[in-house]
Amino acid sequence: MSLVGEAATGKEGIELFQKYRPDITLLDLRLPDQSGIDVLSGIRGVYANAHIIMLTTFDGDIDIQRALAAGARAYVLKSMPPTDLIAVIRQVHSGMKRILPEIAANLAEHLDDEDLTGREVEILQHIVGGNRNRDIAELLFISEETVKAHVKNIMAKLGANDRTEAVAIGIRRGFIQLGG
Repeated sequence: MSLVGEAATGKEGIELFQKYRPDITLLDLRLPDQSGIDVLSGIRGVYANAHIIMLTTFDGDIDIQRALAAGARAYVLKSMPPTDLIAVIRQVHSGMKRILPEIAANLAEHLDDEDLTGREVEILQHIVGGNRNRDIAELLFISEETVKAHVKNIMAKLGANDRTEAVAIGIRRGFIQLGG
């Protein structure tokens, strides 16, 4: 194996991929300028056979689902031993897909969970920003009662007892990101 390039941003990653067309690309989920999933989609939109491994610290089931749906061939954590990472790279190079058992278990745990709607995710992001229901209603041009109904649905879907717990679960599962 030989390293042909390293990129610090998604834009650089796409440019280097186009220049070198590597057999395997290791891609982080969170990049300074854009989502790794957006980079993955951009590369695979032009190079459908690109073999991309998501290598990240984030193991939220929503992140994993999005990466796999966008065409990631594997989803691995940065905490894995280097020898295991090399094995995954070789397996993906040979045409296999790879999901680690702990990641598969995380996906299975939430398999039957109802996803948040786009509007519910938007409201949860506003809650992270410290906004009250009234503030959210004004920002989204909807009634405060509609916001309350959405918050109630969010808490039920996430199994949360309060707004703070809903935010914590939303971050852990990958529905929302801090600072994003």
